[in-house]
Amino acid sequence: MSHSLLAARSHHPVLEAKALTRRFGGLVAVNQVSFSVNAGEIFGLIGPNGAGKTTLFNLVTGLIEPSSGQMLYQGTEISRLRPHQIAQKGVARTFQNIRLFSDLSALENVMIARHVHTKSGLFKGVLGLSPAPREEQRTRSRAGELLNLVGLSDRAQEKACNFSYGDQRRLEIARALALEPSVLLLDEPAAGMNPPEKQQLSDFIRTLRDQFNLTILLIEHHVPLVMGLCDRIAVLNFGKLIALGDPIEVKKDPVVIEAYLGG
Repeated sequence: MSHSLLAARSHHPVLEAKALTRRFGGLVAVNQVSFSVNAGEIFGLIGPNGAGKTTLFNLVTGLIEPSSGQMLYQGTEISRLRPHQIAQKGVARTFQNIRLFSDLSALENVMIARHVHTKSGLFKGVLGLSPAPREEQRTRSRAGELLNLVGLSDRAQEKACNFSYGDQRRLEIARALALEPSVLLLDEPAAGMNPPEKQQLSDFIRTLRDQFNLTILLIEHHVPLVMGLCDRIAVLNFGKLIALGDPIEVKKDPVVIEAYLGG
């Protein structure tokens, strides 16, 4: 990537968290967290189990509302929007526990997400209430292209439940891309993968970023993958942001070493 392109990317925040806080009873799961993610970045979120990473993702995508603080997308507050409204704005995600429709085919799984963008809408498409045939054909065709992109086009008609763990992850990413996002959140995309699969995934995420002009946030426990892939990394511990910077800075930070990376 050219230096000028990087410079153009680097200082335009797409997502901003401002003193974001979420309490569950007496537990403060996310505690006054502030950061911004710039356009085109691959931004990693790491920290021990229970640090508040998935809660933070849930706040970004509208699954839960903040107790206080704000979440901004392209300068507009999204903290009180419903998940489907945030998805329509261009923020898509995958889940730690894969959430595919296991009895539907790979193609159908991706088509369902595409229906968010068609005039005839989701329910007509799923319930077979004959959406505009031309629109339906376009949806099917685009879903096929996305399956091809993630290397699953030869299994388009297979049920999602028959896919291996790694392939289910790829299918879930294809479905997220069907929402035509500008921001993609990946929750532990490498979970359950062996080392060669992790390396492939890392290359794949970079390709996605470049090909779709995406900004990518990921939660990941596999530290070498995060260090090798991300432009910047935020570290959470007990709901608080304890470090934020490029991988080299974060790796050397004594607070991070003590809390997470170990001696």
